[in-house]
Amino acid sequence: MGQTEMTAMQGRLTLRLLAAVGFAATLAGCYQKTPVTAEYPVDYRQRHPIVLREGVQDVEVMVGRNRGGLTPSQRADMVSFAQAWRRESGSGIIIEVPRGGSADRAAAGSMSEIRSILAAVGVPSNAVYLRHYVPGRNSLASIKLRYSKLTAEAGPCGQWPVDLGPVLNSDFIENRPYWNLGCASQRNLAAMVDNPTDLVQPRGETPAYAARRSIALERYRIGQSPSGAYAGYESKISDVGK
Repeated sequence: MGQTEMTAMQGRLTLRLLAAVGFAATLAGCYQKTPVTAEYPVDYRQRHPIVLREGVQDVEVMVGRNRGGLTPSQRADMVSFAQAWRRESGSGIIIEVPRGGSADRAAAGSMSEIRSILAAVGVPSNAVYLRHYVPGRNSLASIKLRYSKLTAEAGPCGQWPVDLGPVLNSDFIENRPYWNLGCASQRNLAAMVDNPTDLVQPRGETPAYAARRSIALERYRIGQSPSGAYAGYESKISDVGK
């Protein structure tokens, strides 16, 4: 083999070696683990905000085959449902009545009483929308009532997108609240609030009680104590703990 051929072969080997080194460096760069720091809000109200959505309030009245009208517990449910509609409704009441089965006569009697209760509580007739449906062959017939209302929700809870440690990454050992902290309390607050709109804006103030204010001002004017006297509150309530 001549000197020229050996020089050419060494050149080709050198090029192959350089190409292999470059390819290995490229792969090393692709598989290099780069720490990613995902910053999230420190305030739990920003991590788990309470949002308002449109929900559904419903009640179901079971209809017996040979019974017309409502039971005492069903009447109480209807009164409570109608009162809640006046306080929190965002739509009319949709009533689905079964038709085409053996309970048609009992459903008609129950529906007549339901209309009477709704009207007595103060639900206008133009806010009630009646629909019919065919119950299943083996299912129990029932009258279904529902309306839309605002609901408050937060969460979902139980998510852990950031590791709690202990790990070597310094980002996980900082004094920061973990992601799931405060989620349960936010969900409980959303479930317990009476009027979800109170979470967005305060209610308007009601006028002061003029009768009591007049008495307090008159007593202050003549030099007497304006505080009220409440008899019986100094008495003992219970012996628990003694």
